Amino acid sequence: MAAEAEKKEVQVTINGTKISVPAGELLVESVKRLGLEIPIFCYHPRMQPVGMCRMCLVEVGFEQQDGSVRMMPKPQAGCTLGASEGMVVVTDSEAIHADRRGVLEFLLINHPLDCPICDRGGECPLQNNTMAYGPSTSRYVELKRHLPKAFPLSKYVTLDLERCIQCGRCVRFTEEVSGDADLAFRFRGAEMQPSTFQLTDFESRFSGNVIEICPVGALTSTTYRFRARPWDIEAGEGICSQCSNGCSVWIDRRSGKFVRISGRTNEDVNEEWTCDKGKFGHEYLNSTERATSPMIRKGDSLVPCTWHEAYEAIVAELGRGAAASLVGTRVANEGMWLHHRLFHQTVGSRDVDFRWTRFLPPASERIGSKLGSPAVQGTIAGLEEAKRIVVLGCHLAEDLPIVHLRVRKAWAKHGTDVAVAYHSPTEAERFASLPIRYRKGSEADLLRSLLFVAVERGATVPEAVRTGLDAFSPEAVAERTGLAPSAIRALADRCGEGCAVVASDALLDVEGASGAYQDLAYLCSATGSTLHFFPRGANSMGAEALGLLPETGAKDTWQIVESATSGAFHSLWLVETDLAELPEGSGALENTPFVIVQTTALNETARFASVLLPMAAPPEQDGTWTSCEGRVQRMKASLHPPGEAKPAWRIACDLSILLGGGTPYFGAAEVMEAIANDSPSFAGCVYSSLPEEGAILDLTPMPTAPLAQE
Repeated sequence: MAAEAEKKEVQVTINGTKISVPAGELLVESVKRLGLEIPIFCYHPRMQPVGMCRMCLVEVGFEQQDGSVRMMPKPQAGCTLGASEGMVVVTDSEAIHADRRGVLEFLLINHPLDCPICDRGGECPLQNNTMAYGPSTSRYVELKRHLPKAFPLSKYVTLDLERCIQCGRCVRFTEEVSGDADLAFRFRGAEMQPSTFQLTDFESRFSGNVIEICPVGALTSTTYRFRARPWDIEAGEGICSQCSNGCSVWIDRRSGKFVRISGRTNEDVNEEWTCDKGKFGHEYLNSTERATSPMIRKGDSLVPCTWHEAYEAIVAELGRGAAASLVGTRVANEGMWLHHRLFHQTVGSRDVDFRWTRFLPPASERIGSKLGSPAVQGTIAGLEEAKRIVVLGCHLAEDLPIVHLRVRKAWAKHGTDVAVAYHSPTEAERFASLPIRYRKGSEADLLRSLLFVAVERGATVPEAVRTGLDAFSPEAVAERTGLAPSAIRALADRCGEGCAVVASDALLDVEGASGAYQDLAYLCSATGSTLHFFPRGANSMGAEALGLLPETGAKDTWQIVESATSGAFHSLWLVETDLAELPEGSGALENTPFVIVQTTALNETARFASVLLPMAAPPEQDGTWTSCEGRVQRMKASLHPPGEAKPAWRIACDLSILLGGGTPYFGAAEVMEAIANDSPSFAGCVYSSLPEEGAILDLTPMPTAPLAQE
C-alpha cells in the first residue's frame, strides 16, 4: 500500500498551467517540471526540508467544488509544502515579489558587501537572488555587525561569520549526509553561528562538501582562497583518481594551472558529493617535484635528454635479459592495455603485475574462478536497495568513502539494517545496529566461523571447504577473535537473501588472507548474499579486466621484487610505482642493472632510474577509468602536462613501434576501439557510445571447475 501511495499522481495548477506530479512532491521540485524556479537558500534536494530562510514563499490555494479557487491567507514555504490534489500555486505575483524583497532585505541587513573580495563572488546564490528578486537600494544605514574574519574551522575550511545567513545547510549535511555531526548551531538570534563542539577542528572526511553547498561565502576553501575568480577559470569534466570510487568531478584551471576540484553530479556514483581526499588531494598537479623531462643516467647522475635518446636506451637494453614490470593503479585503461601488450607481445615477458596487497591470489584461487561470478556483484547505487548490509574487514569511510555515504544513505533513507565488523572504531559504527570489533589479525577465524554457522543452518558448500570447518564454531574461535559466540551468530544471521556483503581488498593484507578471501566468497555463495569485494586502487578494476595479472608460471608482484633483489632481472620497468617506499624495494632497485621509471613525480624511486620517462597525470590526458564497481567513465584532458610529459598510452605506443613495428595509434579513442575489439567486456566503452555516467562492465568469468567437484 505504501508503494502505491508513492506512485499516486495528483493534478496541480502552477501559474495557470495544469500538471500531474507525484503526490507529496515538494512544490520547489514540482515547478521545475515546467521550467520554472522557486528561489531558495536553505533547501537542498538531498537533505530534509526545514523552511528556515523563507526565500521560497509562494501563494497557494485549492480548487473548490464550484470551480472557484480559495487561496490560503498567507504565503507558504514551497520547500516544505507537498503537492496535493487540486492545489493552485502562484510563484510570480506582486505579493510574492514583495515577500522576496523583504526576505532579501532582511538577510542583507548584516551581510557585508564584500563581493569583490569574496571567493563566492560570481557564483553566489545570494548574489544571484538579490539581482533577480531583491531591492534595488538598501534602506539600512546603520552599522553592520562585525565578527572575526577568516576563522579556520579546519585545515581545509575557513569560516567568515559575517557572511553567514543561518540557513543550516552545513549543519544538516554533517547530520544527515556524512553522519559525523561535527557542526552545530551555537547561541541564538543574531549571535547564532555554525561551529564544532568545544571549538575543536572540523575533522569530517567530507568537510569539503559544506563549501560547495553554502549559499553564500561563509564557508570557503582554505586552499582555494584568493587563487581565482569564477569568470577567469575554466572547468573540465574529470574523474577523481584518489581512490577506486570513480567520483565525477569538475577540474577547474586558471591560466593552465589547477586551482580546485568540485563535485559533479552523477546519480549512479557520487551523486554530487566528494571526500576530502578527492577534493583537496590534487595539489600534486602543481608540485615543483613533477617529472617534466626525459632523463638518462650518465655516471652517477641523471641528466635531461630527448625522448628519442630515452627510447634508444630502452630499445638497446630491454632485449638483453629477463624483464619485468610493475604498474601502479593510477594509470588509465588505455595506458594499462598498451603497456601490457608491449610487455607480452613485444618484450616477450609475462612478469607483469599491478597488485600490492600482502596476499596475491593466483588465477585459480580468485573469486571468479572459484564461483563463476564476479567479485563485485552489484553497483554502488544498488546498495540502497539492500535489506541488510554487512561490512566485513573494511574501514569503509577510509577505503571507500563514497560507498560509505551510500551505505549510510541506505540506512537513513530506506531503513537498511547495517552490521559492521572491524578491528577498530569506524564511522560506520555510528549507525550500525550490530557493531562488532574483533581482535586484529583474526579476520580469517571470524570468516571461517561465519561459514561454520551458515553450514550449520543448512547452507551447501563444497566438501573440500567443509573439511576442518568443525574446529571453527563460534565457541571455538571466541578467544582468538575476542568476540562472544552470540555476536558471531548475530552477524551470521544477517547474511542471506537481500543482504549485501561489503568488503575491500584490505582483507588481502591480513594474516591468513588466503583463507579469509576464499571463505568470504563461499559465505556469500552459500547464503545467497550479494558480494561487493571492492578494490581500493584507482584503476585496479580496469587493470584486472584488461588482464594485468601474471599467468600460470609467471611472477606476481612480490616474486618480481624478490627476484629483482637477487639479481634475476636485467630490466625492471616501473610505471607510476614508488618501489623505494617498500623495505625490500631498495634492494630490488640496486640489484637490477637497468631500471625504467615512468612517473608523474620525482619520487624516491626516480633516484635509481637508468631512464626516467615523465608521464602525464590523470587530468592531463584523455582516457577512461574503471571504478571499483566496474564502471568505465571517460576523463577528458583538463590540464596541459608539464614540460614534455606524455600519457602512458603514448609512451607504450612509441616503444611498441620502435621495438617491433607495433600498430600506431593517434589518439586515446583509437586505443579504446582496439581494446573493445580485443575484449568483449569493453565493447560498450568506445568513446562514441560511452554514456556520460559511464558503462558497467560484464566481468562474469567462467568457473575453472564446478563447485561440487572441489
